[in-house]
Amino acid sequence: MVLEKIQKENDIKKLTPEELELLKDEIRQFLIESISVTGGHLASNLGVVELTMALHLCFNLPKDKIVWDVGHQSYTHKILTGRKDGFSSLRQYGGMSGFPKADESDCDCFNTGHSSTSISAGLGLATARQVTGEDYHVVSVIGDGALTGGMAYEALNNASSVKGNFIIVLNDNNMSISENVGGISQYLSGFRTADAYRDLKNNVMNSLNHIPIYGERMVKHIRNTKSSIKQLFIPGMFFEEMGIIYLGPVDGSDIKEMCRVFDEAKRVDGPVLVHVLTKKGAGYGPAERYPSRFHGAEPFVIETGLPKNKRTKANYTDVFSTVMKKLGERNPKVVAITAAMADGTGLRRFHRNFPDRFFDVGIAEAHATTFAAGLAKAGLIPVFAVYSSFLQRAFDQILHDVCIQNLHVIFAIDRAGLVGSDGETHQGVFDLSFLSLIPNLSILSPKNRWEMADMVRFAVGFQYPIALRYPRGEAYEGLKEFLEEMEQKMPSDITLETFSSDGSQVSFTMRVSSKSAAANALIQLRTFESLATVTTTGLEEAEDGTVAMSVICTYANPAPLDNTEE
Repeated sequence: MVLEKIQKENDIKKLTPEELELLKDEIRQFLIESISVTGGHLASNLGVVELTMALHLCFNLPKDKIVWDVGHQSYTHKILTGRKDGFSSLRQYGGMSGFPKADESDCDCFNTGHSSTSISAGLGLATARQVTGEDYHVVSVIGDGALTGGMAYEALNNASSVKGNFIIVLNDNNMSISENVGGISQYLSGFRTADAYRDLKNNVMNSLNHIPIYGERMVKHIRNTKSSIKQLFIPGMFFEEMGIIYLGPVDGSDIKEMCRVFDEAKRVDGPVLVHVLTKKGAGYGPAERYPSRFHGAEPFVIETGLPKNKRTKANYTDVFSTVMKKLGERNPKVVAITAAMADGTGLRRFHRNFPDRFFDVGIAEAHATTFAAGLAKAGLIPVFAVYSSFLQRAFDQILHDVCIQNLHVIFAIDRAGLVGSDGETHQGVFDLSFLSLIPNLSILSPKNRWEMADMVRFAVGFQYPIALRYPRGEAYEGLKEFLEEMEQKMPSDITLETFSSDGSQVSFTMRVSSKSAAANALIQLRTFESLATVTTTGLEEAEDGTVAMSVICTYANPAPLDNTEE
């Protein structure tokens, strides 16, 4: 096998063109076989096999720096830097990370895990190169999805200031190659980067500027005319107008052509963007047909693409999905928001049934939060479903735009708590800390599937900022007895204002019509077979005569501690 010849970085440069053709197929087969056992990000990695090979052929690692945005497409990069044997422990405790990791290899120049960061990081490396006087290339690889993040545009806006070569590779896996631009784009790629062209353009403009009175007018007219024509016929002018030379689009399956374009890009004294068209899941039929399913795949059967371990019980995301659909049917003001994660957060069903009330804003959590605030201000009930690790990117917006205004925005925080396989960049262990210090925000966390459903319904009717945080994985089905007794024995005129449980005790605040009603409710609670003790911790009478009573109860049969690993 050709793959066995790759033991360390730059070994790929020793291969013949014939061997390179074999290598790309062997890498794909290896990835499919390996990830079918361990799970991992398959579709994105299959799409960039040739792109990664071209980068490794054209650049000298670890001297040259490649920054992978998000990094879940870096598996081929890991293989080409001698880490093939590590795939048996991929995404396992003490094993190989599913993302770039500087502790693993000097060829991973920057740790990543969240999107839209690579251009900023690459710009920092390129600027540091200028300050220190070193000589190396910097390449930032970013996908078309990650390019929806505002941080990417902030970096693009700043990129024109960089001194020396800085290459941005746009991995576009959502577009096909257009025949009407293929020929001219290839021509322009070589022509516009030629020293003679750049020198000629600068000399002409400088000469015209020196013509008295009319010179500046002529330059302005030429530039305006040129710009209008370019916008019509030349791709990538958005980047050109930001001071970034655009090359492409180039076929992401053609290693030879990509190498040619990368060599052109290396000659540019300044920022240059190479637009590469790839296909997510390329080379594996199920991943090509269902790329989202194979974004973060569980272990699967290669022949069919179906999961090896079929779920028989609902997880918390499933419960959320079901309740959201029902709430959408009952309440036309309920709207749903996702940051490019409709499937992962369980909003696909809501989208399918209520497309006009579903909004995918792209990878833009900060925007999603303030967008939700605007919806709430206009009287709608927005539910922003987001992973815990990504919500932290919107801290300022949660505080300033939602909670200080006390707006009814619901944060459905998936993957709260430990998420082992994705590593430290994806652990949902910080949200509770930073959300707890924000005024006007209530935080809920369910102990079982029934409480999860009730909390989603409660949040919709709450009328104030509220966060519902729940873990990844199967929803706990124990401790149903308390809720059943509550439904059967308690008076119907009771309103639960707060509710929390840690598995051994439950704490809640109820509002009733009078002090006598509070006493009756307390007596009734003490008949619950599921409760060992019932204690009141406070009683407060409102001006309208209603009474709020705080209660702490201990379970007769506490939930057992779960010591199993995910």
